[in-house]
Amino acid sequence: MHIYHLNRWQHSHDYIIEAGQNERNTRRVIFLTLAMMIVEISAGYLFGSMALLADGWHMGTHAVALGITAFAYFYARRKSDDPNFSFGTGKVAVLGGFASAVVLAVIALLMGVESFIRLIHPTPIQFNEAIAVAVLGLIVNLISAWLLQGKHSHAHAHNNHSHAHHDHNLRAAYLHVLADALTSLLAIIALVTGKIFGWIWMDAVMGIVGALVITKWSHGLLVDTGKILLDRDVNPEAVDEIRSKLEADSDTRVTDIHVWRVGSHHLSAIVSLVTHYPQSPDYYKKLLHDFEEIVHVTIEVNQGEGEPCLEVVADPSVKMQTPP
Repeated sequence: MHIYHLNRWQHSHDYIIEAGQNERNTRRVIFLTLAMMIVEISAGYLFGSMALLADGWHMGTHAVALGITAFAYFYARRKSDDPNFSFGTGKVAVLGGFASAVVLAVIALLMGVESFIRLIHPTPIQFNEAIAVAVLGLIVNLISAWLLQGKHSHAHAHNNHSHAHHDHNLRAAYLHVLADALTSLLAIIALVTGKIFGWIWMDAVMGIVGALVITKWSHGLLVDTGKILLDRDVNPEAVDEIRSKLEADSDTRVTDIHVWRVGSHHLSAIVSLVTHYPQSPDYYKKLLHDFEEIVHVTIEVNQGEGEPCLEVVADPSVKMQTPP
């Protein structure tokens, strides 16, 4: 009777990003955003400023989107060992980024429609009070951006190629904060020019400009996250590198290869190859040890038919197995 120790052949599917500090900072930003939302909505009603009222509700929708970010971190961490997720929960953060990008696009649309209506039907504004609250909102947004900036990407290079990796979930939160900051800045510009020159219409024009910029940010995030969710994100050059590395060994030829992302920073690969000098799958996995992103590899080895085309031996840098 044979007893197999399966743990030796099993490995973790925990491909989520270490998001401890990112998650804590996101919660702090949610608190700041909600607090500023209450201040702006209250001030909007008190001072009769549609600009502040609109910005306050915009911050409320951003708080919801930031909540999606925080929930994605929590869910991915809690379900990281759940066997129902075949390749782990690494894409949960990407899905959170995609959902936030959709919310960002809706916000831009609402901003554009609201600004167009205000352009046709301008409303009186109490400029001094509105400017003070808008400046406070900008300060809060800049603090929030500082908490999130610089932590949503890192660079990695191998084989003379550079690759940028993103925490798309945090990037979505960062873009929401930037959208808030942009809205506050444009509101300040509109309110100041309106007070000095009497150009009340500037408030609506700046709203339209802000909507266009936010739409561009949303589109970029939708494209980046959509590629990963649809498994078309991997650079063809990276796939060619993997193919070349395997085919440089003996007379090996790759007959089928699939490479896709299982998280923002991790790749999975399924490779079928044929050779007259077959080795174990582990042998070919070791040939790919330079590709740090690849965390899950399945290799199918097929015996070549007929006489070998090349009288060569396998890569001496990889330990060969003694045939039975």
